[in-house]
Amino acid sequence: MPSDLRLAAETSVAPLVWGLSYAITTELLPDDRPLLAATLRALPAGLLLLAVTRARLPAGWRLRTAVLGMLNIGIFFSLLFVAAERLPGGVAAVMGALGPIAVALLGWPLLGVRPTLGGLAAAAAGVIGVGLLVLGPAARLDRVGLAAAILMTLSMALAIVLGRRWGGSPLAPLAMAGWQLVVGGLAVLPLCIAVEGEPPVPTGRNLVGFGVLALVGTALAYTLWFRGVARLPASRISFLTLLSPIVATLVGWLLLEQSLTPLQLAGAVVVLGAILVGQLATGRTGTSPSASR
Repeated sequence: MPSDLRLAAETSVAPLVWGLSYAITTELLPDDRPLLAATLRALPAGLLLLAVTRARLPAGWRLRTAVLGMLNIGIFFSLLFVAAERLPGGVAAVMGALGPIAVALLGWPLLGVRPTLGGLAAAAAGVIGVGLLVLGPAARLDRVGLAAAILMTLSMALAIVLGRRWGGSPLAPLAMAGWQLVVGGLAVLPLCIAVEGEPPVPTGRNLVGFGVLALVGTALAYTLWFRGVARLPASRISFLTLLSPIVATLVGWLLLEQSLTPLQLAGAVVVLGAILVGQLATGRTGTSPSASR
């Protein structure tokens, strides 16, 4: 397997794991505590990674790490849990599926990579496929939740583009993930205290949920994700996020006794096709940051 395809496969583990987040949030975490969920997902995982690596941030990467930490973790996590609390998973997933289009449009001015017709068509097909996969007649539009989902998608897209523009960090992926998680977690912590007040006493289910999100869905997944962002074309990375709603739908069917219709299966096929075409279309045209400046 070529090295770039191997790296893409390893990076795809992150969105596959993130597909579990919606079920964990709704089934295991405390209700109406999105900022608490964001804080306890990011901060313990980040501190654990820094304790393991004991890596210091180079002076030239402190501001960049702060920006990426806020976009990837502080802003994204907070909005993710708000969207999960206020929207059906399907609506939030469709908003998230707009990520490849946002990355393509942001990558033009910031990376000098002109969007291709094939890439944009694949991105549009991904949105349609996710809609078929997750939207149902019970889907409703909550204004706050919808705004959170859109801003969450833009935050992730900008983080992908900036991460690719700045190239690889001098730190190992494990340390870079730790620093970004700590920066984002510390940013959300005071907001969590001010808005949500004293946290509830956690139940056993809550502890299991937080543990899985922190260790697997955050520490492991973001280490793989940040390594891929630094080395793969931004548009190729963005298409991998479409794997999350497929996993979320399968988890709902297998574990939560949700139905799986022929239309949803067709949507899954369309999404997988969009990911494949997106990898091929962007893989041929991806431009490195150094070449675009």
